[in-house]
Amino acid sequence: MPPPPAPARDDAHPPEGVELSVVAPAHNEEENVENLVREVGDALAPLGIAFEFVIVDDGSTDSTRARVRELASTRPWLRCVAMTRTPPGKGCGQSAAFFAGFRAARGRLVATLDADLQNDPADIPAMLDLMRQTGADMVQGDRSHARKDNAVRRVGSIVGRKFRLWLLGDSIRDTGCSLRVMKREIALKLPLEFRGMHRFIPVTARHLGYTVVEMRVNHRPRHAGQTKYGMGIVQRALPGLVDLLAVRYMRNRRRATDSAEVTPAAARAGESVRVAPRVREGAAA
Repeated sequence: MPPPPAPARDDAHPPEGVELSVVAPAHNEEENVENLVREVGDALAPLGIAFEFVIVDDGSTDSTRARVRELASTRPWLRCVAMTRTPPGKGCGQSAAFFAGFRAARGRLVATLDADLQNDPADIPAMLDLMRQTGADMVQGDRSHARKDNAVRRVGSIVGRKFRLWLLGDSIRDTGCSLRVMKREIALKLPLEFRGMHRFIPVTARHLGYTVVEMRVNHRPRHAGQTKYGMGIVQRALPGLVDLLAVRYMRNRRRATDSAEVTPAAARAGESVRVAPRVREGAAA
């Protein structure tokens, strides 16, 4: 029996020295993890920043976890986080895996990508540059120009975007793209303990008052393993609609949580201290 994973971090202030954490959920990706780790290292090592790559093993039944641990033996920047209460033979899902990975991450910035090699880690440096140039809090990838979907999926995507725009005011073109870079504080505020919420990361960030910009990124076909998502109305469309309504409900129920401690000196002077909420482009009224 392997030892239990170390407790995940949940603090908002990362240790000094780690600039970027890359987080990738993985469920039965044994054929992809070696190339994925190599590509992430090749993309980030030339930047000259301290980085780490956190692969979240979400209930894999193959040798995914063993392969990551083997690769980590020669790469101090590679870490493996294991979900511990997964259903037998299944994972807890991408939202839960991101939730765990974000709390284990130590970087000032957090990048995400899928473990199936369809996202290209080579896009991350350009996303970091765009983040610096624009002052944005998140850069969201857009694969829509490069995808080769069939007619049914294209129509479904158009309908989905219209519903998101109508119900949430969500103008993000490719909200399903997992390739993104964001500030750590955003990652820790996302309600990803709820299933399906990873599809609403960009719009939730905007609802929280953060700025999100989009950038075209590469999209590659899966060359090994099997997709973890179903197709059609029952597997995708109906659950997606339910999730959409849930996000709208949560948006309307969200309240500001900014606060600050009142010191004894301020109390004696009859003063109160209040941290004003930030007003950012795209914030909900």
